[in-house]
Amino acid sequence: MENRPTRVRLLDAAHDLMLTVGLARATTKEIARAAGCSEAALYKHFASKEELFIQVLTERLPPLRPLLSGLAAEPGRHTLEENLTEIARQAALFYEQSFPIAASLYAQTELKRRHDDAVRQMGAGPHVPIQELDTYLRAEQERGRVRTDADTFAAASLLMGACAQRAFAYDATREAVRPPVDEFAVRLARTLLAGIAD
Repeated sequence: MENRPTRVRLLDAAHDLMLTVGLARATTKEIARAAGCSEAALYKHFASKEELFIQVLTERLPPLRPLLSGLAAEPGRHTLEENLTEIARQAALFYEQSFPIAASLYAQTELKRRHDDAVRQMGAGPHVPIQELDTYLRAEQERGRVRTDADTFAAASLLMGACAQRAFAYDATREAVRPPVDEFAVRLARTLLAGIAD
């Protein structure tokens, strides 16, 4: 008999299936079967597959959103360069691990639309980390560590966009190797800082 709680088994099974077959093809029935429980048990813990997906991203992938909300609540902790480097590192790892899960959605327009509607109702989505980073950068702007004329939303979009691009753009190069995450994060943070730091 399985000792782990049902919710944990469901998250593990969902994570594994979403990674191997993609979000679009990972059905709640298959997830429940892989977790060793009924589909009804799945719905006791998660209202929908979209909620399960959001919880997989939140609980099984690098903790990007907690980092961003923590920094926004406490700006000035560490140097701006250290904070942006850690944000870039976590974001690069998050997108690297989440893209294989979500990529299948983009092949089915109607499924993607339904997914986006459901995620939007939960207050989640790919835009949220950009907004949270913008909030953090505005807090640093108020502290005088980011230039008053800096466009914090554009800066947040650039950092998150670069991290998302790292997840798939380098697969097409001759070497098919992504830049090492720690080096990438340092270079990205320093480049961004050159444009926004006071």
